[in-house]
Amino acid sequence: MTDENNAPYQTFASLYDNLFDGDLYVDWQHYVEDHLPASKILDLGGGAGRLAVLLAKKGFTVDLLDMAPAMLSLAQKHAEEANVDLRLLEADIRDFSDWEEKYPAIVSFADTFNYLPGKADFQAGLKQVYDHLEPGGTFLFDVITPYQVNVLYDNYCYNNDDDPDQIFMWTSFPGEEKNSVDHDLKFFLYNGDIDAFNLVREVHHEQTYDMAYYQKALRKAGFDQVEISADFGRKTADDQDDRWFFVAHKGGVS
Repeated sequence: MTDENNAPYQTFASLYDNLFDGDLYVDWQHYVEDHLPASKILDLGGGAGRLAVLLAKKGFTVDLLDMAPAMLSLAQKHAEEANVDLRLLEADIRDFSDWEEKYPAIVSFADTFNYLPGKADFQAGLKQVYDHLEPGGTFLFDVITPYQVNVLYDNYCYNNDDDPDQIFMWTSFPGEEKNSVDHDLKFFLYNGDIDAFNLVREVHHEQTYDMAYYQKALRKAGFDQVEISADFGRKTADDQDDRWFFVAHKGGVS
């Protein structure tokens, strides 16, 4: 039996959550702490809440927004296990204008903005961020780069068969649009009732752009200062990085 879903993380949220490298969340936590004081923040596309929980344990007041109900359920579970409070919002990052609260800082990591399918969607997401920041507020986010998409993901294939009851296959192909990639993700889950494996499958599409476009889009959204780095802020960004990190500032009251 095969279950397919083209909406990312709807079908196998818990499987993705279990497989994701937890050390990356610690890197993102340190990146946030290096750039922001402990304060109220909004985590866009925060998924299962792994980063939000780490930040909450460090004194941040975290609201988490995600469009996948399954991910939000996991975030609630992880928050309860860590004995921290998270406020969870189910919404699309391209339009959560009915949420009127503003924040001194907004963060978004783990390819969240790469899942927006086109430039109009990306610009809409930036506008929502800008509108929900307080004057003088800061937006931290990262994206995968054209080098990651066109070189490192070129005919990429990864098979994880360490657990015979939960076999995972990940294959990547060039997308139809320039600087895009499609990930074909398959889990083979053993079903003892039928003594066979069920196939759970999702296809994820990611889109990125060159650095000049990101700078232009951020300026268009209203951000007046933009800093770009790589390796979680440890190095200067260039065209052979796999991921770029942005610090974008909203101007204060004139």
